[in-house]
Amino acid sequence: MKRIGLISDSHSYFDERLLKLFADCDEIWHAGDVGDIRLLNKLKAWKPLRAVYGNIDDTLIRAELPEIQRFTIEGFDVLMIHIGGYPGKYSPKVSEIMRTNPPTIFVAGHSHILKVIYDKKYYCLHMNPGACGISGFHSVRTALHFTLDCGQIKDMEVIELGPKSVVK
Repeated sequence: MKRIGLISDSHSYFDERLLKLFADCDEIWHAGDVGDIRLLNKLKAWKPLRAVYGNIDDTLIRAELPEIQRFTIEGFDVLMIHIGGYPGKYSPKVSEIMRTNPPTIFVAGHSHILKVIYDKKYYCLHMNPGACGISGFHSVRTALHFTLDCGQIKDMEVIELGPKSVVK
């Protein structure tokens, strides 16, 4: 059993409340647009981290993170990429992967829109945690918290961190 804290699009901002909200997590996943190498280093020092770089990430972050992560955990085949789309509107790169070797969980960021959708065509759960940072067009900062346990997803929780204009 693994507890996961999933964030994306921090754009160099880290809400310190995540330290408490994700205290029970075994791993943190970041779906890109970290923004600052110091934030990446803070996340790595805090918890085991699986992350990908995003379109705003500089060469320092791109040297540390891959564009695509593919891994197995608790009976799930997970694919993570920053710009990947969602069911019915996958990016070309992700569309090819879905046609030839679909994962059981697909994680993307970029849109700043929280979505959890089951793709019936590929038997795959799509997750986008929205944006946890204060940059971008979103109005509410969000994250996801869930448990992976021997092929089952449990206790999925949407975390609303509040309006991006009000930073506590």
